[in-house]
Amino acid sequence: MELIRNFAQLRPRHRGCVATIGNFDGVHRGHQTVLQQLVSQAQKLQLPTTIIIFEPQPQEFFSPETAPARLTRLREKLQAMTRYAIDRVLCLRFNANFAAWTAEEFIQRVLVHGLGVQHLVVGDDFRFGHCREGHFMTLQQAGQHQGFTVEKWQTFILEGTRVSSTRIRDALTCGNLQTAKELLGRPYTLCGRVTHGQQRGQRLGFPTANLPLQRRVSPLSGVFAVLLHGLGNPPRPGVANIGTRPTVDGHHLVLEVHLFDFKDSIYGRQVEVEFVQKLREEKRFNTLFDLTQQIQQDVFLAKKILQETP
Repeated sequence: MELIRNFAQLRPRHRGCVATIGNFDGVHRGHQTVLQQLVSQAQKLQLPTTIIIFEPQPQEFFSPETAPARLTRLREKLQAMTRYAIDRVLCLRFNANFAAWTAEEFIQRVLVHGLGVQHLVVGDDFRFGHCREGHFMTLQQAGQHQGFTVEKWQTFILEGTRVSSTRIRDALTCGNLQTAKELLGRPYTLCGRVTHGQQRGQRLGFPTANLPLQRRVSPLSGVFAVLLHGLGNPPRPGVANIGTRPTVDGHHLVLEVHLFDFKDSIYGRQVEVEFVQKLREEKRFNTLFDLTQQIQQDVFLAKKILQETP
């Protein structure tokens, strides 16, 4: 899968494709249905597939303080997309200049001249262009003049409700990892590179692998039983905390993972944390002794849960 990092990197060889447009946050089962729809049409037309995404996501650009928590950063999103027969991902930089493009400019510059789109798959509620002036009918009308066809996304329904990124965020906020797993079609995970921390866990007797989350808001918070992937098979069991570590006056959001019976140095390793079950909310303790006692209980419970998990 080729990543085209911005509009300026488009080349003549990228012209002629079947494309779709969206945030694809989470690459959940609804998105997966769209990707399968895209691939099916591409095979019929014998054309490559292209996904058009935005960084930052539009809501993050227009309302950074109130934008919802991301399910997946760009790296995680691309990793999830590699499971499907996607040829290219065009990542458009969403900035003030791009936000000022009219719907017609977007169609002409990106879809027609940039990609030479032959078939487009989008949601019927998709809006684009300055002040969200463009919509599904705009694309259909443009396609009639420019020679491309437009098709609606197929909606994926689970338990009577459409699968959406919002529904998954709500499940994660409630600590309902099983529901999130069903909506995603896979366990919820976070990826990152292990960095040096302040060694507080080491001093308490529970050394941790620290992963900066590189996001303003996390869809998860609290203490979890986890499996850590990326250090060989099988994945390593552990207990993780996502939060600001209020007992030690922390301020930055961080993911800390304590692995059971593991002493190797893994600084700099790229790993993936799979969240199995939530144990409790993060809270402030009066003393480090109280914190240590609670961590011991967390470890005991996490081990029990992971031993019983198939």
